Amino acid sequence: TTRLQNPHYLPEISVKVTLINFMITPLGLQDQLLGIVAAKEDPQLEENKNKLILESADNKRQLKEIEDRILEVLSSSEGNILEDETGCQILTSSKILSEEISAKEIVSEKTKEEIDFVRNGYQPVAIHSSILFFCISSLSNIDPMYQYSLSWFISLYHQSIDNSAKSTDVPRRITNLNE
Repeated sequence: TTRLQNPHYLPEISVKVTLINFMITPLGLQDQLLGIVAAKEDPQLEENKNKLILESADNKRQLKEIEDRILEVLSSSEGNILEDETGCQILTSSKILSEEISAKEIVSEKTKEEIDFVRNGYQPVAIHSSILFFCISSLSNIDPMYQYSLSWFISLYHQSIDNSAKSTDVPRRITNLNE
């Protein structure tokens, strides 16, 4: 282990070890902060986004099960597949179910785009806050006493959202959050 943020080792050492950096990336932090501010500003919006993610995962699981069932029917079928009555029924029902899932995915994708459009309205707040976090993180280069954790910053972020002036106008609210 090392306390250096970007350690440089001799090539002989680098070949023998694997360097792992557990520091959060700016984009990862921005996405996390965007989720927090969107959940605080419009809890229903973030809840709908989470439901869509779960629904999409369930649809993908169902499609995988359908594919497995079709492959099983095809592999166990002896002779002409068109003469196998149960095989044809399974293929037909799988096709119908697959079409229903595809229709759900199309609707889900449109809804996700609408949610992301509203959510991305708060992107300036997430970018600003992410920059602040990385500035605060680099203070430890000046003196080790200035080390702050991500959990401390997120707690402060929640407090600042709660304590900032409220506004129904989104651009004004963004300005209030960034102050």
